[in-house]
Amino acid sequence: MEWDGAGLEYKVAHSELTTDEKVASLFQPDTLLSAQYFGNLRRRTLSQPEMRLMLAILEDAIHCFQDNLAAESGKGKNLFDEAEEWILDEGGDWIFSFGNVCEQLGFNPAYVRQGLLRWKREHGRQHGKDWEGKRLAG
Repeated sequence: MEWDGAGLEYKVAHSELTTDEKVASLFQPDTLLSAQYFGNLRRRTLSQPEMRLMLAILEDAIHCFQDNLAAESGKGKNLFDEAEEWILDEGGDWIFSFGNVCEQLGFNPAYVRQGLLRWKREHGRQHGKDWEGKRLAG
């Protein structure tokens, strides 16, 4: 429907032109401000590094979360605790909160959070069993 109306407006506007004016209008340049051109270009080039940074933040948090699950003290425990706190924070409104990072990357934050918590439950039990076995043997 919109195309029909647009075509009609085009026909009415161009039907008033003479043949020479119609031919000349084919060779007129489209007017585009440099700010419009560079604004579109800038938006594409600037967003790419930001997206890569957000992906790196998310990847680092997931690695810290998974690699340090069994850590009981020290740096590994701190890394795990910070990553878990960041992942579980649902009310974060700052630009690099877990929810914002996931949404900007096109992920559903609740789905990713749920998957990580499921992974923690499954792998936490395994680490717990290993620890209990070592404790009983020693």
